[in-house]
Amino acid sequence: MKKLTTAALTLLWVCASFAASADFSQCRQLFANRAVPTSNSQAMAPRALCYSSFAILYSGRSRTPIYVAQRLNKAQLQTKIARSNRFFADARLPRAERAELEDYKNSGLDRGHMAPAGDMGTEESMAQSFSLANMVPQSVVGNRHAWAAIEKATRKYVMRAAGDVFVITGPVFEANPRTIGANRVWVPQHLFKLVYDPATGRAWAHWLDNRDEARAGKPISYAELVRRTGMEFLPSSSISACDSTSSTDCWSRWAASSL
Repeated sequence: MKKLTTAALTLLWVCASFAASADFSQCRQLFANRAVPTSNSQAMAPRALCYSSFAILYSGRSRTPIYVAQRLNKAQLQTKIARSNRFFADARLPRAERAELEDYKNSGLDRGHMAPAGDMGTEESMAQSFSLANMVPQSVVGNRHAWAAIEKATRKYVMRAAGDVFVITGPVFEANPRTIGANRVWVPQHLFKLVYDPATGRAWAHWLDNRDEARAGKPISYAELVRRTGMEFLPSSSISACDSTSSTDCWSRWAASSL
């Protein structure tokens, strides 16, 4: 038997570090007020996956995340970690429910991070962020430009925030989604990134079409995100209104952080 390489051993350890659970019992600290989002997602064959710096509600049906939760702060983002680029299928997931590297090959789409590699503050979390459980098939141009700009703006906001900021990111699918690969990984129609700052009580969401021509527009309110997705992402949090017409003008804050 061939000896396992250091990289292979690292990925095996990364996958085994946190067991799959039904209720995020190992990583509730990554959610605002330790409260997990509520939704009627049983039809998506959900599985809770904990990692060191993010948590994924994974769908065995779409073979993508339903959402990915993060708890970010300035200290975490100030630590610069070299990008891993070692994508891997998560061994905790049943083979019949997971995406494989071959599914993305020649698809014309990126393996798009939901918890961005640029947010990772340790080598362990950087390696974990390349799990395919953290990926969706994403437009190449959209991923590398409009979506990357949203990720960068979110980090800039966190760097200016008074404390922890909670971020939840995920895909939105149409009724009959396009699929890629032998495992029929669903391609999302839209992507969202919810930002919640407990220090201010403000929450807003970025909403982007999953296509090359997509351009980031004004963020939408938390209430509008809940309406569009049918999910209550912050069930135990007090949320201030946050849209372009409210007194708490989150669009201006986001635009300023993008400069």
